[in-house]
Amino acid sequence: MNNNLYQILFDEFKNAETNICLDVPGQRKWSYKDIDVLSSFFVSYLRGIGLKKGDRIISQTEKSVASVGLYLACLRSGIIYTPLNTSYTISEVEYFIENIQPKLFVCSPERLKEIISTCKKLEIPNYRALGTSKTDPFLMEILELKQDNILEQCSEDDTAAILFTSGTTGKSKGAMITHGNLSSNAFALKKYWGFTGDDTLLHALPIFHVHGLFVALHTALLSASKIIFLEKFDISQVNESLKDSSVMMGVPTFYSRLIDEKNFDRGIYEGIRLFISGSAPLTEKTFNEFKDKTGHLILERYGMTETGMITSNPLVGERVEGTVGFSLPDIKIRARKDNKILSPNEKGVIEVKGPNVFKGYWQMEDKTKEEFTDDGFFITGDIGQIDESGRLTLSGRSGDMIISGGYNVYPKEIEIILNTINGIQESAVIGAKHEDFGECPIAILVSDDPDNLISDNFINSLLQESLAKYKIPKSYIWINSLPINAMGKVQKKDLRNKYDEILLG
Repeated sequence: MNNNLYQILFDEFKNAETNICLDVPGQRKWSYKDIDVLSSFFVSYLRGIGLKKGDRIISQTEKSVASVGLYLACLRSGIIYTPLNTSYTISEVEYFIENIQPKLFVCSPERLKEIISTCKKLEIPNYRALGTSKTDPFLMEILELKQDNILEQCSEDDTAAILFTSGTTGKSKGAMITHGNLSSNAFALKKYWGFTGDDTLLHALPIFHVHGLFVALHTALLSASKIIFLEKFDISQVNESLKDSSVMMGVPTFYSRLIDEKNFDRGIYEGIRLFISGSAPLTEKTFNEFKDKTGHLILERYGMTETGMITSNPLVGERVEGTVGFSLPDIKIRARKDNKILSPNEKGVIEVKGPNVFKGYWQMEDKTKEEFTDDGFFITGDIGQIDESGRLTLSGRSGDMIISGGYNVYPKEIEIILNTINGIQESAVIGAKHEDFGECPIAILVSDDPDNLISDNFINSLLQESLAKYKIPKSYIWINSLPINAMGKVQKKDLRNKYDEILLG
């Protein structure tokens, strides 16, 4: 049996080839047959430049149908796909290139010049630009090739993708996600959320992220559902597209903006059967305001880069605000504290085991071992409690990670740069509440010269050379000294207690 994820998806949608797969408003509608053919053209290109099963590519492109075709071609060929956030700076990108040594780097056209320089420096043999236009030169070249309909033989344990995540040390880790991880999660979500070929999914998420690339796309493709494919979340376009949709997946920010949108009324959402939220905590305030406005109870779920989706509130049954529901089929969860597995309603670190859990971090065997228990549970680092019925409620993170608008922000990465700036003696980055993004980073700083503080604009200008925009602190607070314990470790808990009530927005 071929456990190649593309083979599994194709087996499910091959009898619906004439159905619309991707509908790009204002552009064309792509049938399932069209998408299958598009991916076969990309396969021809990849194999033509010598790529084979197990080779790696990096894609840092804007959202487009062509980018989906490239991803699916990698699945078909057994090539390992690594998507990167389009906000990453070239210095951030260099680390990822050095880490996985891709055979091909695909970027947006406007970044090609700097990517060529970087790839030459790091001896990456192939680099191309892929834009979003239907007349994009690379796409036009691809469409002139002969189709290659290969479906590489893959086992469940073969790596399909490497997605980078980080710990509080700031060192990025490449999580190896297998064909089996992805297929098991897709089947579980299709069943749990009741997806069928009659559904139309509104997709306004980025596709460099687990949520948009794996959760949304795989669930819909496996169901032969129609996907309204928006390049980004634009409130007017979302309002218009909701009229023709039955399911929407989004981050909490999407829903808070819809609540505030005056034109968001019953005529727009009356055909929606399900609103799903993830990637960041959904506040009870947003849940209840959305319920009051629409009558819909947003379905919140919980997952990670390393695990895909772990739990979900039910499709049929009570959706409780502030909770992330029950473990998906074949997935086990538990809470542990002080090396003791906890009883219901006791708070501890959540651990998970199942076919969804990644196989390890790329070239980091010791780190992989650290993150798993002796009996094979992955230690998530998230704090939570599981009640008698199995419902999970999360209450925080064991590390310092900040989730801003659905993106992970790791304070250490920012602090390392701040501490190199003349005028800053030391720094600590924490999260503060934000009306739109849930939380955002703020920097607590100690000055070299309290009588001559450097400006926020000057700090921002230096950070922007190395960090994506969403990682830049939204506020800088100067204090005389950072709180430390007897071991000299900064007590961020004290800082959060004092400053995380700051409301940004």
